Amino acid sequence: MNQTHAGRALRWVRAEWGLLCATVRPPLVRRRLRAIPMTVVAVCLAAVVHVTHQQSWGYRFVENAGAVRAEDPLWTALARTPLSLFVPALDLPVWGALAQILIVFGIAEICLGRRRTLAIALLATLAGTLYARVGVALGPDVPLLGLPASDARVVDTGPSAAVVGLAVYVGWRYRAWVTAGAVVLAMVVEVLVKENLAGKEHLAALAAVLVVCAAEAVRQRRSGVASGVASGVPPIQS
Repeated sequence: MNQTHAGRALRWVRAEWGLLCATVRPPLVRRRLRAIPMTVVAVCLAAVVHVTHQQSWGYRFVENAGAVRAEDPLWTALARTPLSLFVPALDLPVWGALAQILIVFGIAEICLGRRRTLAIALLATLAGTLYARVGVALGPDVPLLGLPASDARVVDTGPSAAVVGLAVYVGWRYRAWVTAGAVVLAMVVEVLVKENLAGKEHLAALAAVLVVCAAEAVRQRRSGVASGVASGVPPIQS
């Protein structure tokens, strides 16, 4: 009986992550960190920014260059958004942000290539940033979407929106349905348990990425291709 359960579990793991592992493992074994140069740079950048942010001489610089708030002028917020992705929140353990970038960005860089990884990461981050403005404008009386005026002054930084967006996109593209669904479910539970700006921004990021997934699925059906991966086309690479 135990062997039967173990066999079923192994088959599930292969069905869920087999294609993803087959794509990620060979480059990492062959080239190690050289297979994910963009991710390594991103981890180093986030670490340097975090250290600088904690210094009296660097705090104001990081705030001016990468701290985004809904009350900021729109163009200022847009200009700060790319760097804000690499500014770990000061009230959370920095190792968590660095681990997120290393694992999720690394997998995405191999599977999607650098350009698409950056595009999805920035889209997810930007979706959360813009949602905050809409939510504050709607006000707390609007169910689900509205935010209190005090959230306009909350500093919005970190890689979490990009991480959840990339995780779902890679899961969708590589048919890791349960993994992608678990990420979405976790973000929904986060908002239900603790309704705050970060949780709702994560949902906004996921919504933007799911729109991209749906658009790509429609395009694939119209072109007669079930999936770029499933049809034998090599994974996207830069």
